Amino acid sequence: MKRKCLLIVILCHFYVSLSACTIISASLNGEVLAGGNEDYDNPFIRVWFNPPTADRYGSVCFGFPDLQPQTAMNEHGLFFDFTAQEGIDPSKLNLKNPYYGDLTFELLGKCKNIGEVLAFLKTHDYAFRSQALIADASGRSLVINAGIIVEKTGSYQINTNFNICNLKDRNFNCWRYELAEKELSTTKEISIDYFKKLLKSTSQEGKTGTLYSNIYDLKRGLVYVYLYRNFDEVYVIDLKKELSKGYRIEALSSHFKNTAAFKQLVTSHPEFNREQILNEINQKGLDATLKHYEALKKSDASKQPKINEWMTDAAIISIVNAYNKHSSGGAWHYRYNFPSSYDVWNAGGDLKDATTIFQWLLDSKAGSPPEIFENEMLGYLNIMQGNKQIGEEYYKKALAEAPKESGNYKRSVQMLAKMK
Repeated sequence: MKRKCLLIVILCHFYVSLSACTIISASLNGEVLAGGNEDYDNPFIRVWFNPPTADRYGSVCFGFPDLQPQTAMNEHGLFFDFTAQEGIDPSKLNLKNPYYGDLTFELLGKCKNIGEVLAFLKTHDYAFRSQALIADASGRSLVINAGIIVEKTGSYQINTNFNICNLKDRNFNCWRYELAEKELSTTKEISIDYFKKLLKSTSQEGKTGTLYSNIYDLKRGLVYVYLYRNFDEVYVIDLKKELSKGYRIEALSSHFKNTAAFKQLVTSHPEFNREQILNEINQKGLDATLKHYEALKKSDASKQPKINEWMTDAAIISIVNAYNKHSSGGAWHYRYNFPSSYDVWNAGGDLKDATTIFQWLLDSKAGSPPEIFENEMLGYLNIMQGNKQIGEEYYKKALAEAPKESGNYKRSVQMLAKMK
């Protein structure tokens, strides 16, 4: 049985996305700026702050509810952002040391500048179907994909949705690149206002248009954020001050006066109901929320499949949030089949809500198998909370029902092997 889980469309560099972003870095007359338009269709944008730890530099990250960092800057002014690419297939390249994990997030935590990034990349190959622009506070930058690293040679560098290898022969068709290039090639100075005009002119409308835009002052550690093509209202982040307040995740939209158009996008989005559940849990508590949705199920049996789906997504987001906190800002990779996907981490009480929700889902389906995914996740959740024996029992139940070719089966086998 196909199980819909985590309806979020994963916007990350592991897969090709339909987004069409514009990313720019520039250094001129002592100013060092970077920024981009983040184009997509998911209005539930998150911003999260990750104070420094013993082995990671502090950072601010932006992305969607999966908490895969889409664009970010660390406390030393190292910045990255991605564009989706078509035609780049890492599996067809002879990569000596492919890095199967979140490479740019690792760079963010371990590197201060492009020199250190290049040193890291000598032993860790970029192995994804996307393209990243990475810049530092000194003015250096590079564009990287699975086939090449191109360093900035002039005062600016641009990354849009064509392979940077094609730039040499001008073998591309992108009006956003050409517009930004025309402006940057003749400008005598750069500023926040200049970048704002540049991002506004390259922003896009439509279903996968520009959701938010960021300008990073890499020398001063400031970020200027604009929501949904409204460049008249800005949210300014002083990274040093924000990191001193501790770790947290916030809805980016909470820092803006939302327009009618943005509210319409929110309420019409497929993930709206899940977000409503998460908000209700935050405001009223999990027990009250479960009672509310149990009553809705009883009042109309036809709502049960949808409610179960929304509640499943809410539980997954709870796990994603807990792992993000545990990893100082990283994304949860359990379903990506990376070597690190099956690591056991100490979640403490942060997985309590997710465990309760999955047990509620399992109980509501009692006698109506298959219950593969619920059993698998309860296995995972119990193991991460130190309940090894209980977790193994749930994984064995998932194995008994799951087709051998399914991800549920393969993940369950991996986790049970990890327990030996």
